[in-house]
Amino acid sequence: MTEVLFYHLERRGLDDVLPGLLEKCLERGWRTVVQTGSRERCEALNQRLWDYRDDSFLPHGSSGDGFDADQPVYLTDAPDNPNGATVRFLVDRADPPDLAAYERAVFVFDGRDADELADARARWKAVKAADFDLTYWQQSESGRWEKKA
Repeated sequence: MTEVLFYHLERRGLDDVLPGLLEKCLERGWRTVVQTGSRERCEALNQRLWDYRDDSFLPHGSSGDGFDADQPVYLTDAPDNPNGATVRFLVDRADPPDLAAYERAVFVFDGRDADELADARARWKAVKAADFDLTYWQQSESGRWEKKA
C-alpha cells in the first residue's frame, strides 16, 4: 500500500526544505520524481538543486536534459514517471497522478499560503477517503519535522 506523507511548511520555504528531503531519498536508494504545479516552477527548482549548497551535488534532471530514465531525481510539471520512481513529491498544488503506482507519495505545502493550505486539506480528505496510509508532519519552531498525525 502507498504511504502518503504531508509536509506542512511553516518556517522555511520549499527551496530550502526540498533538497534535504531529496538527499534522504537518495541515501536510501529511492528513485524520485518531483511534480510541480507549473513549468516555470519546475525550471526554478531545477536551478535551485544545482546551487542550493556549495559543498553538495544532488544528481537530477528534467525534461529536455536527456537521459530521463537514468535520473535518480526527475523534475516535471506533468504526471509522467520516466525514471521509474517509487517516490513522488507533489509541490505547488500539483495535481497528482494515481498514487497507488508509488510506494510513497509526499505532498509538500506552504502553510503560510492560504490557497496551498486549502488545497492540502482537500487532498488530505481525498487521500484518506481512498484509504491510503497517511502521515502528517509539521515544522517546529526550530525547523525540525514533528509528526502530528
